[in-house]
Amino acid sequence: MPKPKEIQLRAAMALSGWVALAATLLPGGSPLRWIPVLLFVCFGPGLALLHPQPGGLRPAARLEAFALAAPISLALGVLTATSLFLVEGFSATAFLLPLAAFATIVSALPGLPLPAATRGAVERHKPRAGGL
Repeated sequence: MPKPKEIQLRAAMALSGWVALAATLLPGGSPLRWIPVLLFVCFGPGLALLHPQPGGLRPAARLEAFALAAPISLALGVLTATSLFLVEGFSATAFLLPLAAFATIVSALPGLPLPAATRGAVERHKPRAGGL
């Protein structure tokens, strides 16, 4: 059973895209519009995909998840934008809607396993019997 803190984190990640989508209703040049959109597009889908790990993340894994979230989010954003441009249907709403839906769905799933930081930054070498 997930912990309450983990449930809150998953809910926040699921809602982040919808907050960014709602922010597009504000006037065009307002920082209250572009800051949530920028933060969500740069980090939202990637964090939703990586961070909800069973049992939480160790400190090194938190940094690893945050560092990987930006390139993953930006790659998903580029794929979404390119697809929308190819069908001549790009708009802020059309761009944010699939990203928000993706973040909502994957935040309900366990996060992708992270490499070395979840096991420990350094594997300890155990000497073999026989002296080598």
